[in-house]
Amino acid sequence: MPRPVIGRRLGAAPRPRFIKPSGIPARGLEEIVLGFDEAEALRLADLNGLYQEAAARSMGVSRQTFGRIVEIARRKVADAILNGKALRIEGGEVNLTDQGERSMKIAVPSRNGLVDEHFGHCQEFLIFRVERDKLVEEQAVPSPSDCGCKSGIAAVLARSGVTHLVGGHMGEGAFRVLQAQGIKVIRGASGSARAAAEALVAGQVSDSGEGCAGHGEAGHGCAH
Repeated sequence: MPRPVIGRRLGAAPRPRFIKPSGIPARGLEEIVLGFDEAEALRLADLNGLYQEAAARSMGVSRQTFGRIVEIARRKVADAILNGKALRIEGGEVNLTDQGERSMKIAVPSRNGLVDEHFGHCQEFLIFRVERDKLVEEQAVPSPSDCGCKSGIAAVLARSGVTHLVGGHMGEGAFRVLQAQGIKVIRGASGSARAAAEALVAGQVSDSGEGCAGHGEAGHGCAH
């Protein structure tokens, strides 16, 4: 007996679409069907730029399965574009009754309970789980000796379920790696780490867009 197919999660409710070459009547035009799960794989990997591991977590499948989905999807789109075929987006192996929304988890790079000004030098990451707009749980993840973009800490946080990171300053490398792991980054926070997480939940903070070079510290060559 073949193994049953598990429905893939989507980041948003699917909407059928029909795309065809300009100036060619739809009647009689060869169609390629791109499933909603295949379209979601393209959205995560190619539009949002997520790493395959992060995209697979978002869809609730293994990395190998995600790799197969996105490879098939890219081939279908290339066939439609290069060979003048219509592309119909519908169907696919999708669980529409359970979108599998993850609970919000916030990581704060911290030192002595305060938001560390530099992401790459923090003592630890305090992780807060959110339920019904309240912080209900706190845990600490020790920082590696160098927790910049090349340390692998972004993947560690993502695997633990972190969805958001609230920090002080960080370089563009770390910012991009965290985003590619599916973690939304909010820079410019200061003060109590817990208060920073609470402010995010309350919708009182937004990303400052300020990297390490933006705060004018002389001689600070922050490559992470």
